[in-house]
Amino acid sequence: MKHHSSDETIILIPARMASTRLPDKPLADIAGKPMIVQVADRAREAGMGRIVVAVDDDRVYEAVANAGYEVVMTGQQHQSGSDRIYEALRKVDPEGKAKAVINVQGDLPTIDPRIIQAALRPLENRAVDIATLAVEIKEEADKTASQVVKVVGAPIGATRLRSLYFTRATAPWGDGPLYHHVGLYVYRREALERFVSLPRSFLEERERLEQLRALEHGMRIDVEIVNDVPLGVDTPEDLEKARRILEGRKEQS
Repeated sequence: MKHHSSDETIILIPARMASTRLPDKPLADIAGKPMIVQVADRAREAGMGRIVVAVDDDRVYEAVANAGYEVVMTGQQHQSGSDRIYEALRKVDPEGKAKAVINVQGDLPTIDPRIIQAALRPLENRAVDIATLAVEIKEEADKTASQVVKVVGAPIGATRLRSLYFTRATAPWGDGPLYHHVGLYVYRREALERFVSLPRSFLEERERLEQLRALEHGMRIDVEIVNDVPLGVDTPEDLEKARRILEGRKEQS
């Protein structure tokens, strides 16, 4: 398997302060570090290249810089995560060295670094514009839950789908596995440039899923199937869970 050389790949981690359910979310303490720094640590463990945290708040900027990570201030006006990522990319890599941009959400402090590595694999095929992840749904309730986004795709390998649609509905119909979309994206640089220049699309607005804009405009998104959904920290309960996981890890090491 051909790896991108490290300067060709950049991991961008967006940290947004505006969370309603968990105020000051990126700064929440987990095992002695702010959550956003724990995410950067997981990214570093993936060993994929340069890591930059994109922030919209001075306190988060300071916390990330104090931990020794590269950090960039982005605007607060962004419609979507991809817009923030693109602004950060232009600021930190104006000469266009990075060919692949990995977008790791800033609320995944326990993410397995191997999942970040897996997300890059679909880009080995030149025809793929964007790569992302999915996990087979095991819980019955998740099959019909609208917050669990499903990816509908054509299998093109043991662990690979070419996506045809993403939906909050239960799909596809009939017997067989359903896949939970994990919102970690890898963009070819030119695909990200094109994506942010496109107008919001009909199905994107209707399903409230940004990735549908890419599909509606004929871009190709391939999906690597992995084993575990990383814990996204959205609520105080999630935060406690993340603390237990990372405290346990700290004691073992």
